[in-house]
Amino acid sequence: MDAGLLIDAEGVAKSFAGVRALRDGRLALRPGTVHALCGGNGAGKSTFLNILMGLLRRDEGRIAVSGREVSFSTPAQALAAGVAIITQELSPIPDMTVAENLFLGREPRRLGCIVDRAALNRRAAELLDRLRFRIEPRATMRSLSLAQTQLVEIAKAISHESTVLIMDEPTSAIGEAETEILFDAIRTLTAHGVGIIYVSHRLTEIFTIADEYTVFRDGGFVATGRIADIDRPGLVRLILGADVRDEYRAHPAPSGPAMLEVERLGRDGWFEDITLGVRRGEVLGIYGLMGAGRSEFLETVYGLAPANGGEIRVDGQAVAITRPADALGAGMALVTEDRKATGLVMSGSVRENATLSCLPRLSNGPVVSERRERTQVGRMVDLFRIKARSIEAPVQSLSGGNQQKVVLARCLGTEPRILLCDEPTRGVDEGAKREVYAFLSRFVQEGRCVVMVSSELPEVIGMSDRIAVFRRGRLAGVLDAAEASQERLMQLAS
Repeated sequence: MDAGLLIDAEGVAKSFAGVRALRDGRLALRPGTVHALCGGNGAGKSTFLNILMGLLRRDEGRIAVSGREVSFSTPAQALAAGVAIITQELSPIPDMTVAENLFLGREPRRLGCIVDRAALNRRAAELLDRLRFRIEPRATMRSLSLAQTQLVEIAKAISHESTVLIMDEPTSAIGEAETEILFDAIRTLTAHGVGIIYVSHRLTEIFTIADEYTVFRDGGFVATGRIADIDRPGLVRLILGADVRDEYRAHPAPSGPAMLEVERLGRDGWFEDITLGVRRGEVLGIYGLMGAGRSEFLETVYGLAPANGGEIRVDGQAVAITRPADALGAGMALVTEDRKATGLVMSGSVRENATLSCLPRLSNGPVVSERRERTQVGRMVDLFRIKARSIEAPVQSLSGGNQQKVVLARCLGTEPRILLCDEPTRGVDEGAKREVYAFLSRFVQEGRCVVMVSSELPEVIGMSDRIAVFRRGRLAGVLDAAEASQERLMQLAS
């Protein structure tokens, strides 16, 4: 094993109940580099990283950290050896402060036992300022947005001063501006010799920040190399194992009057004076930086939060939407930003989640028809190609991409005409993204419409017919797809 490498892994394998989840995990991480670990859901990436962090014991293979062969049995052992991880699954303690979460178990103390809160808050403020994360150390985690919570998790991992930092989908909940701040922090870390294993389904990020790549597919190593020596189509071919067509949609001209209109809509503290319309056959994209009011706008249109002014019209008729049931009755459905917190009942089955919003349609009086329910679920499983061992499998056992498909199936079960999507491809792999894009394209081709919030510039440009840009709670402009560019959107958003 190479003593000059921070991580040198070869032939790592793991089986669960006789099923091989990882058969040949390999990765070589050099000091001062960002190494992208790429692959679809089920490729073996998570199993490999869990073994590396001591969450799982490997069956075969070798792993060395800085030239010394290791076999961690706990994450604490990995941390002691200088290996830290930022996971995709956020784990804050909601009623503790940001500072308490950052240094949990490592608090500065007086007299050996009393937590020195002034020093704790000072250390937290210094760390957050160094990273340029604008978060108040004394705020409770419960009061933070999803994006701010993600930044706290990133800061916590960096605070360990590790030589190896694993970042698993670190930008899944943050916007473009926060991503640039994170990339600046990454460049500072690598300049001091830290090695970073970077996992992201956002290929644009990989080509921006990574120096090298390794691809896993179907549980095994496929290829490794320098990012400078491969292009995006070549990397996609390695990830998917096949040539693929362009992932985004064609843009036929939408026809007819507006299906959904909002006029001078506002919500105290979040956004004001928003006037927009979306027509039959149209995808209206919404872009903006963190805190611009995009998600809050969708929540208000759907009745999850009250508007304090303005009007909502469906097919030209004013509608009073004060709760989600009103929105459902008006033909709307909402794909929420965080599928695990608000989109799914994680302990429930695929069947229960897929039919959760349309049970009245499947019932005879107060009793749900088992036959109609199973027919509905079977149709959705086939339509979205949901991969699960059965429809009774807990949804938490599915990959991120398949969980997102269950969210879409639940929404489609209400037979909506207007689909509100908040980050519809957050945390899903390249193959699942393309299936989501194909679904949205079919949805509007059938004479319906989509309003889609996305933090990914290539996605919002590629999928939208028009793009509304939010800035600090106001509408900064609306661009046709033909005139939109990443630079123009960023200028409007900032």
